[in-house]
Amino acid sequence: MLQQICQLAREAGAAIMAVYCNGQPLQVEHKMDDSPVTAADIAAHKIIQTGLRRIAPEIPLVSEEDPPTWEERKNWPRYWLVDPLDGTKEFISRNGEFTVNIALIEKGIPVMGVVYVPAHDVLYSGQERQAWKETHGQKLPIKVTTATPPTVVISRSHIDDELKDYLNQLGEHKTLNVGSSLKFCMIAEGQAQLYPRFGPTNIWDTAAGHAVAIAAGAHVTDWEGKTLDYTPRESFLNPGFRVTIF
Repeated sequence: MLQQICQLAREAGAAIMAVYCNGQPLQVEHKMDDSPVTAADIAAHKIIQTGLRRIAPEIPLVSEEDPPTWEERKNWPRYWLVDPLDGTKEFISRNGEFTVNIALIEKGIPVMGVVYVPAHDVLYSGQERQAWKETHGQKLPIKVTTATPPTVVISRSHIDDELKDYLNQLGEHKTLNVGSSLKFCMIAEGQAQLYPRFGPTNIWDTAAGHAVAIAAGAHVTDWEGKTLDYTPRESFLNPGFRVTIF
């Protein structure tokens, strides 16, 4: 099934790039929470929704663009968790750092994840303690890697005082600013060793990257050391968390 999900992510990415490269000004609307949404978000969502119904019609779907109600999903032990276009702000600014995220959740754990970077045709995937990066037609295994000093990857769009204080106390390190779920993938492939997050994220922002990162040997925990959990709850918000190789 992983290969089918990889292909589906590529199809969604192609729809995103059709909007990205059409030469027309982007039409940006805003949802109730003031987050931006474009035609590319909606097109990718429809492709993924249709594809998942074809691949595994028995597994329900939580997508950022059409989240089900709490009553519908509160007893789901297994579900798809999707962000059709993660990094909409990066998409709008046209810096290429946006992704298609598809994850499978079982009993609160992201057991399979695909992160596709359509602007660069790079695809990350992970399941069962194995992770891969596919680019230029070549698929290679990836795993976390130590470095001295460590590289800390942080959000391009969300830098707050709490994060600044944390970095000031961290000791010697390098920092890298990156958008979207790419931060998880950079740890998975050994380009970074730590991703601290204090600001708000939603579960669909993190699940696919989380799956890839843990498959490559990383740990994704909240600030109390508990594994980030996707068991259905009324709020879609994550607690603060960190992704580390230790």
